[in-house]
Amino acid sequence: MLILPQKGYYECKTNVKKIIKMKRPGILLLFIIISLSGQAQKYETGIGVRGSRYDFGITGKHFFKESTAIEGILDFGYGSFIITGLYEIHAPAFDVDRLYWYYGGGAHIGQVGDAHHYLDSDKGVLLLGIDGIIGLEYDIEEIPITISADWKPTINFNYRPALWGGLSFRYTF
Repeated sequence: MLILPQKGYYECKTNVKKIIKMKRPGILLLFIIISLSGQAQKYETGIGVRGSRYDFGITGKHFFKESTAIEGILDFGYGSFIITGLYEIHAPAFDVDRLYWYYGGGAHIGQVGDAHHYLDSDKGVLLLGIDGIIGLEYDIEEIPITISADWKPTINFNYRPALWGGLSFRYTF
């Protein structure tokens, strides 16, 4: 079933494109600076929970190089289920020991159910799209836990875009 975008969708999409074009040089410079600073996270794998205002889920992160990791998220929300895979680059932040910036991107697949009152369908919508992520993570040395806060913009190919933020708590080993 084809779900048509809501009124105002194309105007929003145009405004997002304008903002990205205006901010592109600054964002590129920030990513280059972050990439050049080299120091690795202190753990190899972390498993935990992630939550935001509208959803919650399970998150796992594994470092396969000193500053690069993959993260998987199983997200359960208000009538939805989404699986996300992300590739992330980590670098030290603010000269604070065990505090790291991270950024990256990936993709997701899932379903938004009929609990969303703005859907025209009573069976929901299959989601497929791409994700970006940028955030801060603190690795607590005394206990094997990390705390992270991030912003994760999402572009769905057949549904409206979303700008999510979230908090994650992971047990590390």
